[in-house]
Amino acid sequence: MRTIGLLGGMSWESTAVYYRRLNENVRDRLGGLRSAKVIMHSVDFESIVELQKADAWDQAGTVLATLARNLETAGADCVLICTNTMHKLADTVQDAISIPLLHITDVTGQAVASAGYRRPLLLATRYTMEQDFYLSRLRDRHGLAPLVPDAEDRTAVHDIIFNELCCGVVRESSRQRYLEIIATAQAAGADSVILGCTEIGLLIGPQHFALPAFDSTLLHADAAVAFAMERHGEPTRSAA
Repeated sequence: MRTIGLLGGMSWESTAVYYRRLNENVRDRLGGLRSAKVIMHSVDFESIVELQKADAWDQAGTVLATLARNLETAGADCVLICTNTMHKLADTVQDAISIPLLHITDVTGQAVASAGYRRPLLLATRYTMEQDFYLSRLRDRHGLAPLVPDAEDRTAVHDIIFNELCCGVVRESSRQRYLEIIATAQAAGADSVILGCTEIGLLIGPQHFALPAFDSTLLHADAAVAFAMERHGEPTRSAA
């Protein structure tokens, strides 16, 4: 089994979801006491948020690239950036290492396209919804026509992520606000929803609305397990 390298802590609330999903997936595939081989560097998220707010993306890229090299040196066979927003720096990180970076946008976009949907609503941080690094990749590589909420709703989505979900706070009022935004998008032609911030799955999921949901966190973790197990053709336990 290959070793998965995680750049985590952005926020640790969602990194914990990654860790659990990776290990549950391996256990479900192999049975017994089997678990994923994982190396993780978890950052102090406050320092990353300060760089985001200061528009110091080059500096943030240097930080992540250094940490990715450290993961490779420690024995990781791939790297996951455990946040959608910081995939703005994915090329910088990939250029710094010789092992593959598993890109969350590609994993998510492929899942949406393969399921036959074309107009997903993207819910994410302001950076991901308003800058082009994520949307253009969905369009250019996966043939999608993503939608984003209007300015007022983008602010609400962003603020709930940073002020609540990243702090471990889950409020029913915020869930209802997200559901209102989804309903508006559905009326405008959205045919699916991308949970494009790794914390959003803590608040809403497919059980809360009718449109098909694509949780980038879970898709990303599952892709990492598939990569980790493909080299040696790890046998899965019998369904019986």
